[in-house]
Amino acid sequence: MTWERLLAQWPLIEADFHETYGIDVGDGILRRRSWRWFRARVLGLLSTDSRLHRHFAPPPEKPRKTRR
Repeated sequence: MTWERLLAQWPLIEADFHETYGIDVGDGILRRRSWRWFRARVLGLLSTDSRLHRHFAPPPEKPRKTRR
């Protein structure tokens, strides 16, 4: 996983920050926070049930039942 791939999913990150952390990244908060602060939260999104996590690790497909 690269930061380039992660940041390419910015709309998911933005929505997850709001839903998971209650943080609106559009209000300029990222200019006031450190890279470490941002990194910790993005990595947190990858370790919980979030849009970002589901994008990169979708749930396994359920086996389809065959009709006889």
